[in-house]
Amino acid sequence: MSKLVGAALLGQSGGPTSVINASAAGVFIEALGQENITNVYGAIHGIKGILNEDFYDIGQEDMDELLRLKNTPSSAIGSVRFKLKDPNVDSSEYERLLEVFQKYNIRYFFYNGGNDSMDTCNKISKFFKDHDFECRVIGVPKTIDNDLNVTDHSPGYGSAAKYVATSLMELYHDATVYDTKMITVVEIMGRNAGWLTAASALAQSKGQGPDLIYLPELPFDLDDFYTQVLDVLNTKGKVIVAVSEGIKTKEGKYIPEIYTDLKRDAFGHAQLGGTAQVLAQELERRTNVKVRAIEFSLLQRSAAHLASKVDVEEAFNAGKEAVKAAISGKTDFMVGFKRLSSKPYQMEYVLIPLDEAANTEQKVPLEWILPHGKGMTQEYIDYALPLIQGDCKAELEDGLPRFAKLKKVRVTKK
Repeated sequence: MSKLVGAALLGQSGGPTSVINASAAGVFIEALGQENITNVYGAIHGIKGILNEDFYDIGQEDMDELLRLKNTPSSAIGSVRFKLKDPNVDSSEYERLLEVFQKYNIRYFFYNGGNDSMDTCNKISKFFKDHDFECRVIGVPKTIDNDLNVTDHSPGYGSAAKYVATSLMELYHDATVYDTKMITVVEIMGRNAGWLTAASALAQSKGQGPDLIYLPELPFDLDDFYTQVLDVLNTKGKVIVAVSEGIKTKEGKYIPEIYTDLKRDAFGHAQLGGTAQVLAQELERRTNVKVRAIEFSLLQRSAAHLASKVDVEEAFNAGKEAVKAAISGKTDFMVGFKRLSSKPYQMEYVLIPLDEAANTEQKVPLEWILPHGKGMTQEYIDYALPLIQGDCKAELEDGLPRFAKLKKVRVTKK
């Protein structure tokens, strides 16, 4: 195999996580040590940055700051939600990408994202091949939703799950303080897959979590929900409910959609939120009991102070594995995780073809979900517990986390 010499480019896409920067650190640090890679660039705001020739020169960064990326939340070089047009209908964006890659001699492309990002990788790689431009394309997974279908789990999920479970344990102690009846409805991210809400069962398994858990994998009936809440309320006097933002009625309507039209993003996904508020209002109307609605919102994806060490290290190593795969001649793959055992936890990194990873969705197995909102089976607990293990915090400075401070030197446009 002949050596492929050229620049490497990383883009971040989609919703941030507390460990996506750990993957970026893995890519950057591994790429900077490769003799075949002449320059290492970061695309500012993903695909949009490439189209606009907006890059950071990662070679100008201090190694200490790149290492600090491991414990820095969100997307350090900027993320984006941008859907490329179908190249069979309008290839202008792909032609522009090819022009930019040729201009900067980018021969290694790494894209860090979820389902839609893997589809983007796949389309770009096919277009480049059709135009005889050699570029090795590797996807690096991330999603707190844990809905990538061809990998055991996704970087970002373990830390977000740990935040959800810990926060619900803390809420449990707050919600049980007073001697008055009260209902707390907690809304957790998850459009079509309820993996994050399922994590509330980890708190429940400790006897300090929600009484009822509702995932989008099962149709949601408002009357049944009311009956189940009332049963717990009459028995305990307090109720904590965990709901996915994406729960739907049997007719396929999101709960907020019953009352208002929902906006949609560039990929056609409904922009959710407000599920807990709608349910709280309905419960208050029916029970005349105080009901509190809580949305974890962005905190569940940016809580680096509660990051799982397993998650951080796997995300970092996934970035490194992506570069190693590309250098070895591999292209059109996503780095995935294959679980070998849960007790003790063992896994290995595998390469999954991009066309298998693109636009597929892994939902929570129905056999792991207990009926009537009762929670999750032991199979789920055994699956999730290894992913939240260990503590991995940023160093402190004046009592506060010292996150990475990148120079962000822009590459001069050619």
